[in-house]
Amino acid sequence: MKLNHMICNEHNSLLEALRSINENMKSTVFIVDDASKLVGVITDGDIRRALLAGKGLETTLGEIIGGGFVYGHIADSIDTLKGKINEKIKIIPLVDEKHQVVDFFEYHAHLHVPVSFPYLKGNELKYLTDAFLSTWISSSGKYIDLFESAFAEFVNSSYAVSVSNGTVAIQLALKALGIGEGDEVIVPDLTFAATINAVLHVNATPVIVDIEPDSWCIDPKQISQAITKRTKAIIPVHLYGQVCDMDAIMQIAEQNQLFVIEDCAESHGALYKGRKTGSIGDIGCFSFFANKIVTTGEGGMCVTSNEKLQTRLRLLRDHGMSKNKKYWHEEVGFNFRMTNLQASLGYAQMEKVNQMLVERKQIEDMYKHYLKENHAISFQSDLPDRDRVVWLVSILVPAAVREQLLLRLRNSGFDNRAFFYPLSAMNIYKSYTHSNAQSRLISEQGLNLPTYIGISEEHVVKITNQINMAVGKIK
Repeated sequence: MKLNHMICNEHNSLLEALRSINENMKSTVFIVDDASKLVGVITDGDIRRALLAGKGLETTLGEIIGGGFVYGHIADSIDTLKGKINEKIKIIPLVDEKHQVVDFFEYHAHLHVPVSFPYLKGNELKYLTDAFLSTWISSSGKYIDLFESAFAEFVNSSYAVSVSNGTVAIQLALKALGIGEGDEVIVPDLTFAATINAVLHVNATPVIVDIEPDSWCIDPKQISQAITKRTKAIIPVHLYGQVCDMDAIMQIAEQNQLFVIEDCAESHGALYKGRKTGSIGDIGCFSFFANKIVTTGEGGMCVTSNEKLQTRLRLLRDHGMSKNKKYWHEEVGFNFRMTNLQASLGYAQMEKVNQMLVERKQIEDMYKHYLKENHAISFQSDLPDRDRVVWLVSILVPAAVREQLLLRLRNSGFDNRAFFYPLSAMNIYKSYTHSNAQSRLISEQGLNLPTYIGISEEHVVKITNQINMAVGKIK
């Protein structure tokens, strides 16, 4: 962390302080005067309270500085500095004999490394502030169009339709394709529940099928065996950044006149034979939840290259209201719209998405390096024609030690996630099961490790040490 990202002049505005806080990710800035002497410490909470009290973003920091701030001297002992830290104060500036800031001290009694953390070090705050100040804070505004255009280009689809979250993206896609009561939709057993819930929300019947053991994605052979005269669609889920066997799935769909809705919530930027996930089926559906590769906090997107489908997606998303006759509703629709504020974040994310994908792959490479001698652990497979992306670093460990490892990591301050439960294991879904042998095996062994841009190699070393101790090195 560069010290200059922690320091603001007292004449700087609240907005400039927020930019520094966004850059340093410490929730704090140290305030100095024109002689570079420390005059205060301000947190994001102080700025929030000032705004609520009626101050504007252009207010200078000097106007809100309070007395009694805590700081230390560069010559202070560690014990002295630790004594200044408490539940509310986690970081303090260190000054020299001239009272100028030369360093800072940060101490956390309890380490916590999250499994995921949004990367917001680009133009997110700039665009979000622009959207806020424009007063276009609902579902209209320039960032909606900018984000949709940028995402369509990224996925190489003709159209992108923004929505409020990834779950309703799938629901909207199903409705746009006319799927409803009496229809069957084939889904994989190993996926987040949003996939099957969207099917149930349109009153269609889900059919749960097993996965491939090497990709962890839906098995085309099982799809073929599950098709009936009522089958109308397949939802392949590109799980944990891995890509489904899309040639086989599209061939099955064409032979049986079925729609294909790609669930790409976890596969932003992944490729199948050079084509981006989401651009291969009839409609691709994405999630922009805070832990996804691209995030808008909450949000989602439907992409398609079919003009009639994109028109219908927009109609249904916007209450079923006529585009040419305001407040005239052509059919029963939904309010599934994204806000301009959310889209401003998404547009900023698109400016750096390719670099984010590179850096996430580098994180996985670090884990692989420190686990390379442990042959009891396996990572996601790199399969021919499938260029997966790293959403969360995903590994398989022996099922007998998985739960112990989960607890060991959490007790050491490292968050982690077990794989999703198979849909077929849950009472509310089990009656829809067609096949599930592989999904249960993979689910019992799967573990997602902390994966976010900025995780230190030191933390990766500590995590992999814990894994090696729990699982044991098998040479």
